[in-house]
Parts: sequence; structure tokens; C-alpha cells
Amino acid sequence: MPRRNLNDLLAFVTVAREGSFTRAAAQLGVTQSALSQAIRTLETRIEIRLLTRTTRSVSATPAGERLLRAIGHRFDEIEAELDALTELRDKPAGTVRITCGDHVLKSTLLPKLTPLLRAYPDVNIEFDVSYGLRDIVADRFDAGVRLGEQVDKDMIALPIGPRLRMAAVASPGYFAANPPPKTPQELTAHRCINLRLPTYGGLYAWEFERRGRQLNVRVDGQLVFNTSPPIVAAALAGLGVAFLPEDEFAPHLDKGKLVRVLEDWCPPFPGYHLYYPSRRQPSPAFALVVEALRLK
Repeated sequence: MPRRNLNDLLAFVTVAREGSFTRAAAQLGVTQSALSQAIRTLETRIEIRLLTRTTRSVSATPAGERLLRAIGHRFDEIEAELDALTELRDKPAGTVRITCGDHVLKSTLLPKLTPLLRAYPDVNIEFDVSYGLRDIVADRFDAGVRLGEQVDKDMIALPIGPRLRMAAVASPGYFAANPPPKTPQELTAHRCINLRLPTYGGLYAWEFERRGRQLNVRVDGQLVFNTSPPIVAAALAGLGVAFLPEDEFAPHLDKGKLVRVLEDWCPPFPGYHLYYPSRRQPSPAFALVVEALRLK
């Protein structure tokens, strides 16, 4: 019996995962028309519709979902095994995909990984900057970087940075016009700069603790952002009180451009961790990344 061509199955898996012919074609390095033809050929051969197409989106039919669950992980296993074979080369090679926030990317990941990239030109790293708690297995990331308290229990979590503290800050000009808060509850009378967390779809409730007493304060203000750099910029512009890990404000606090309040309500907590599935078989390239990021 002749073997079936698996290219159309790979095409289906990629389109179903991406939910887009455009993104899938770019990932596979083929034209959209060639990709559409491969899907049509597969559907004709098995006489079942696998994808529902609209002008704006592509989604799997029930039959397509069943096929994706059955074969999607097989292609992942093949890819992982091919990556593992690089250990037989003189130098490791392959791509490592990491999801992380923008501040930890700039402050920790790039500085620690720069020597590795220079020493191993065949190792590539793809960063996905996101504040959502991505499902790294479903989204096919090798690892994620988040604060230690946010890491799921079934993941291996490796500290890559020191313990952190949160900081509530504003510009000197803002506090000249608005008396600084002496308790977290007084923040409700201030203009605050909010952070929207995409994972939960809501605004981050500012978390404080002192002498075992914990407070979550929901604040109001004119500005909401989904990443931290514009929050820092807005605080510097005197647009309100901001609340982020203190290292994001450190250069501006040192220069007096920002003033910190409620410091006694901000105890240390576990810092950034690299996390990845415990069942993952690490490729040589990934093992290099882990070692480079490990807290010495």
C-alpha cells in the first residue's frame, strides 16, 4: 500500500492552530494558494470537511478538532526529536521559543543570553512579548518567564533573578498637587495608572501587605495600559500614581524624577522564573538557554 503524503496533514495542523491561512503560509514558507489547495486535497481524499472558513477567520470543524487532537502532538514530537539530534553535531543548533514580559526581556534575558548567542551562531531564540499567562504547551513555546507566584505547580520553575518588591510612585509635580497617600486605601482618591491583564480581561488589583495584613486595592484613573513601559512614561509625565516592580522605576527614583510612597506596604516576593513542562525532553539548544539563565 503506497504511503500517504503527510504534507497536507502538516498544512492542516498549522492552519488549525494558527486560525489563519496567512499566518500558516508564512510559518510554512508556502503561498496561501498552495496551502488552500493542500487542504482541499486532504478534505477531498477523506471526504470530510475539516475547516470552516469565513471572510475573517478559520476554525476547525468537530472532525477537524478530532484530527488535530490525534495528530498535532505527533508532529511536535517529530520536531522535538529532530532538535534533539543536534546533539550529534559539533555545536548545538535550533530555535528556542520563549514568552515573557518586555521589562524582563530587556533587563534579564537579553543580557544573560547575549554571550550564548555569540558563542553558538546556530542557536536561535524567538521571544513573544506578552503579559498574559500563555499556555506554553498549547501555544508551542519551549518556556515562559513570569514572576514566581504566577507559575503553575506542574511546571519546572527556575529562578533567574533576585527577589523583587512592588513600588507605588508618582512624579514630584503630581505629589505637589496631590497629598501622598499614607495608606493603600487612600489611593482611591488619586488618579492611578492601571494595568490590564489580558489573561483575565480585567484591571490588576494593586496588592499590598504589612505585618501579615494583605490588601487588594482597585484604583481608578484616566489611563489604562497593557504593558509596563507606557505606565512608567505616564508616571514621569505626572499623569498619576503607578504601581509596578521597583526595578522598572529604579533609574528614575535614583534621579528624583519619581517619588516612592507606601514602601512599608511592599514586602519582597519571589522574582522572575523560567518555567517549562516537567515532561519536556530538552534539546541541546534549550539546555544551553536554561544554563545561561540559571541564577548563579
